[in-house]
Amino acid sequence: MTGARLATKVEIGKIEFQEEPHMSIAEFIAGGAVVIAISYIIIIYNGLIRLKNNVKRAFANIDVLLKQRHTELPQLVEICKGYMKHEHNLLLAVTEARSHVEGAREGRDISGLGHAETEMRQSLQNLFIKVEAYPELKANENFLALQERISVLEDTIADRREIYNESVRLNNTRIQQFPDMLVARAFNFVELKYLRFKESDLQPVTINGFYD
Repeated sequence: MTGARLATKVEIGKIEFQEEPHMSIAEFIAGGAVVIAISYIIIIYNGLIRLKNNVKRAFANIDVLLKQRHTELPQLVEICKGYMKHEHNLLLAVTEARSHVEGAREGRDISGLGHAETEMRQSLQNLFIKVEAYPELKANENFLALQERISVLEDTIADRREIYNESVRLNNTRIQQFPDMLVARAFNFVELKYLRFKESDLQPVTINGFYD
């Protein structure tokens, strides 16, 4: 038999290995710089959030006291009405100041609240001074208790105002500094307002000799 030699051709597929390109030193440095920059921005952002929350918390502490005083004042006015028949304007000033404070508080109007608080402290001071002319009112136990509570509230509000303003100062200083100011502008962080009273109204709202 004429043998025909069958040749079987086996093709072995070639597996090509492509070597991954190496990152250059410049690219490595650039990538690291981006990571560091993003991390730093996050740190600054979180710091600004923390300062903003501190301001909110400081105002919330004042807000609690304002609400408490808002509840106490009508009781004080009602007691005074029973004795101070001819002091309508004086009592009306306290009532109006109370309303102005509440309006500014609810509207988160810090400037307006400062003016209203000045009005409130002055009207209370005038009222307590006038009480000196009414011995029977001075001897009323309910009035004495309310007067004491309101006086303590006024002093505490003044103290917490200082804490609030310090929180505002820290916030405002931070967003004015570089590079924090860049992050602040990018994420709409703004300077916050101070709660200001007149210096003459920072004295305790009490009557000399009232508890002697």
